[in-house]
Amino acid sequence: MQLQSILENIVSDNLLHAKWLNTLSYMENAGAKKISASEHKEQVNLIILKHAAEEHRHAYYLKKQLDKLDGNLCKTYTNDELLTPNHTKFYLNALDVAVCRYLKQHFNLSGYELKFAAYLFVTYAIEVRADELYPVYQDVLTRAKSKVNVKSIILEEEGHLEEMLNQLKTFSADWEEHAGQVIKIEEGMFDSWISNLAEQALN
Repeated sequence: MQLQSILENIVSDNLLHAKWLNTLSYMENAGAKKISASEHKEQVNLIILKHAAEEHRHAYYLKKQLDKLDGNLCKTYTNDELLTPNHTKFYLNALDVAVCRYLKQHFNLSGYELKFAAYLFVTYAIEVRADELYPVYQDVLTRAKSKVNVKSIILEEEGHLEEMLNQLKTFSADWEEHAGQVIKIEEGMFDSWISNLAEQALN
């Protein structure tokens, strides 16, 4: 089922919509924590700090949007307040593990170098996904005349993608080939996640 159809169904149901916003907030928060975990103890550049801060702010912003639906919904990130919680909670970690495995095989990296390379490629794949998902969601919101709005996140995610591209270009001359493989890994995980999401949203 297409992403747009799933989101239309979600947005038309207040409780599902609240859980969807909360799920996005959880994933943004997980991304922020993942970025912070990949930091070197001393060699932390401005882009990493900015990116982690903005992902945390996206998590907060999405949580605040819940007030526009019902301020009493989805106060936490417990399973019953998320959509497809098991897939959601393991998504980023599973992607990180798969990408680390790929990078070890192709670049023979370990330690901080592996962590940083995984940060670059995983974040790139997630930003490509966000660049696709948030505009579709915003389009559904606009057509449903919803008070919820994610336009500010769309603008910042576009900026993040540009920043990741610049960093990948300095990481490896053939970064595009490897980024393409990482995108394929993420696509498989996203397809599984979205198929579980469709089941929950339509039942």
